[in-house]
Amino acid sequence: MTRSIHPARGAAVALLAALAGLATPAAALAEAAAPGIATPDAVGRAGRLLATGGATTIEGSAGGGIVPWAVIAGYGTEDQWGAAAFVTRVEVRDYALTSQGVALGWRNRVEVGVARQQFGLPTLADALALPTRRFRQDIVHAKLRLGGDLVYTPMPQLSLGLQHKTQRDFLVPSLVGARDDSDIDVYLSASKLLLGAAGGRHLLLNGTLRSTRANQSGLLGFGGDREDGRSLIGEASAAVLLNPRWALGVEYRQKPDNLGFAREDDWKDVFVGWFPNKRVAVVAAYADLGRIATLENQEGWYVSLQLSH
Repeated sequence: MTRSIHPARGAAVALLAALAGLATPAAALAEAAAPGIATPDAVGRAGRLLATGGATTIEGSAGGGIVPWAVIAGYGTEDQWGAAAFVTRVEVRDYALTSQGVALGWRNRVEVGVARQQFGLPTLADALALPTRRFRQDIVHAKLRLGGDLVYTPMPQLSLGLQHKTQRDFLVPSLVGARDDSDIDVYLSASKLLLGAAGGRHLLLNGTLRSTRANQSGLLGFGGDREDGRSLIGEASAAVLLNPRWALGVEYRQKPDNLGFAREDDWKDVFVGWFPNKRVAVVAAYADLGRIATLENQEGWYVSLQLSH
């Protein structure tokens, strides 16, 4: 269930202020490492561990496929830059989404990036003679690691992020009740890699709280005739590292319900990730997006390619 909360645009200002005054943190590392995990000294010389940059969400932030994690894009350490570029394709029963973008990571502390989405809706366009067969959305995002480390501290890695979204084809969303063509999502993520916790294999857990007004993540605009305020929603991910290069996991993302003409269902997926090296990551998933704009049973596949540095 979701509940309305007061507008949170102030969080965006707070994040940008924190970025401006950011100081390099001291590394908090464990004294011993589990089998298959590099020692702190080795990490400092060779960079971050394989797969610890995650993949890229459809909105451009480092994480899973539909849920952002607390990790920072790329493989840069505390004295390096990192980067990631991605392209993602999602095809379900009546819709298709293509998302692509780039993100930069600075000192494993700050992430900034941009993404563009194109959402095809041929079934609705043909049935209702809509003036467009696609919706476009641009996203600019930033993320700040507040503390903790994914691997080397007892405390989970904790990050605050924001995503500024602009819907570029707002005529149809406005006619069905959407109030605005742009808005900001603010989220807080906590991620932790638990060494050997799943039958001797490493287990990654992530939880995210998001404040949002977005309809279908912004593709149908923001706010609505049913509910125009912000909603606080929960998101979660869990993945087992089968070995250093393969991961198997699940994701779940709550959704607000702002538009009167169509109920909005939560999203979920089951994914497999392949990390052959620190330059390439491939994620494939089976996604269940529920009902979208009155059309039910929107299930299908998801494939994402990421190039990292």
